[in-house]
Amino acid sequence: MRILVTGAEGQLGLSIRKAAEGVADVVVGTWGSPDMITSGCEGSADTYYFTDVAELDITNRDAVREYVADNGVDVIVNCAAYTDVERAEDDEERAHLLNAVAVGYLAEAAKANNALLIHISTDYVFMGGCCAMLTESSNPQPLSAYGRTKLAGERAVQASGCHHIILRTAWLYSEYGHNFVRTMLRLTAERESVRVVSDQLGTPTYAGDLATAIVRIISERNFREGVYHYTNLGECSWWQFAREIARVAGHDGCDIRPCTTVEYGAKAPRPHYAVLDKTKFMTTFGVEISRWEESLKRCIDELRA
Repeated sequence: MRILVTGAEGQLGLSIRKAAEGVADVVVGTWGSPDMITSGCEGSADTYYFTDVAELDITNRDAVREYVADNGVDVIVNCAAYTDVERAEDDEERAHLLNAVAVGYLAEAAKANNALLIHISTDYVFMGGCCAMLTESSNPQPLSAYGRTKLAGERAVQASGCHHIILRTAWLYSEYGHNFVRTMLRLTAERESVRVVSDQLGTPTYAGDLATAIVRIISERNFREGVYHYTNLGECSWWQFAREIARVAGHDGCDIRPCTTVEYGAKAPRPHYAVLDKTKFMTTFGVEISRWEESLKRCIDELRA
């Protein structure tokens, strides 16, 4: 099978590349260009094509259609997104272009070529309740511009009629790029104290775990369509998450102080309780999911290696 991964330079795209290199052939960059990087896995039945905006601008409808058709793509994994939650409040048009319109173009191309689209979405499509875990059938009510555009992307996929798997995740972090774990590792090493929001609860998700699950679904051809939730197991506040990051890293000298969302002063509203129920994913795909504390330690170990 030929698998197109968009958003290849983001943390999930890079994590999928790492997971795929052990089981498939990997192509990074434009085919035939001097900058193209390839790696092989003997006996592999799959080839992954990793693209970012330089190789494929997913906001260009014709380019998307031609790429998918010309390369005989069987599966599209869409990791590309506008993910700056704060900036999206003032830039909703751009966020909508990337998170909804471009997703529609990928879905159209998947439909035209009988390909499967695996699309990554978010817990921010929900308002979030006080204590109940959110299932795939829970009613989406996004609070922010980011959440609205991501929900619009989900609906574009569903309306297209293409084969699809929508994976909602949350609080994604990894060894790569800008994310909460890397930021907290730096701040707790540099400062005597930091403030972290304590009244938003969810579940951190190690991108390496999600990437491994996606590659496994593709390798096993377990393409049972629908909407699924995937995060690590357990729940915590951002403040508790930050304290665990500091503890694992040995940054005991930093005082991590809790504050409310209002005190922190974020522009975009966020769900106060958005813990996703993973039962459907684990049952359908036979994948075991680690607790968030275990996965955090593995990520920090990777960063230290």
